Amino acid sequence: MYNFLTNCRRLLMPLTLILAPLCASAWQVGDLGEFRFERVNEGVWVMHGPLGDPSVANRGFMNNPAIVLTPGGAVLVDPGSSTPVGRQVLREVKRVTDRPVIAVFDTHVHGDHWLGNEAVREAFPEARIYGHPEMIAQAGGGEGQRWTEVMARLTEEASAPTRPVPPDQGVGEGTVLEIGGHHFRIHSRVPAHTDTDIMIEHVESRTLFLGDNGFVDRLGRFDGSASMHGNIEVLRYARGLGMEVYVPGHGRSGDAEAVIDPFLSYLEKLRGIVKEGYDEGLADYEIKQKALPRLVRYHSWVGFEENFGRHVNKMYLEVEERDM
Repeated sequence: MYNFLTNCRRLLMPLTLILAPLCASAWQVGDLGEFRFERVNEGVWVMHGPLGDPSVANRGFMNNPAIVLTPGGAVLVDPGSSTPVGRQVLREVKRVTDRPVIAVFDTHVHGDHWLGNEAVREAFPEARIYGHPEMIAQAGGGEGQRWTEVMARLTEEASAPTRPVPPDQGVGEGTVLEIGGHHFRIHSRVPAHTDTDIMIEHVESRTLFLGDNGFVDRLGRFDGSASMHGNIEVLRYARGLGMEVYVPGHGRSGDAEAVIDPFLSYLEKLRGIVKEGYDEGLADYEIKQKALPRLVRYHSWVGFEENFGRHVNKMYLEVEERDM
């Protein structure tokens, strides 16, 4: 009996060593719970962040950092909103793999997705950081510092100290990169969420990282460079690619029905309602009141109350521009 138990322990020990990092306590973000990387596809892991805006409670962490494991190392997508958040993300990466981070993709210029770059640069100075050329220009030309200050203000300095580290490698529509023995294809049809968007296709697993072209259970802002009409076309395009898994910038990952269809339907319905009201000569605030009961499904999405009026106004201006 003793020998049997001893042999069992010997057999189980390697398994215990493998599982221990995954079962250990994950990153505790205030009262919001624990956050860890979850496997969503073969070799693809996503940490689904909180859905709220940057705050003291979430310390600015609100996006979906992701890693793709290649034979040559880990590829990180959107490392987070600050240097402290980026360091925590890297700690969670180590629970999944001991491979080095060899590359980073930043999906767009909004700081909640890429201000964690400094943490990657500290830990892995040889890693290349990829982004849209326009993002590189904007992040290095003032947007990086502006986003750093915004995050510090919204989190009451929980995001400090953070130094903006923009991407150093420009990529655009049709670029195909071989990184660590795997292939990454860039899809970039701008403007959509911004004029700096890239979507990253991991060819081997048929996974598409949408950035903020895709939202699930959350409605975000559209800045001055955005096109809601462009966002509709990008989502239609992404759906047509027939990927196995889609990773949104915010919200849970899944197939096209779960990830693309809800937000695409929201934008398409909103466009139809606004166009109808515009043709009737209604003002945007009047259209908003008519739209509310027709979009009940989205009332529970985080950010609806804060952003819906802005969305109506933005869509109205785009419809008006197309009518001129």
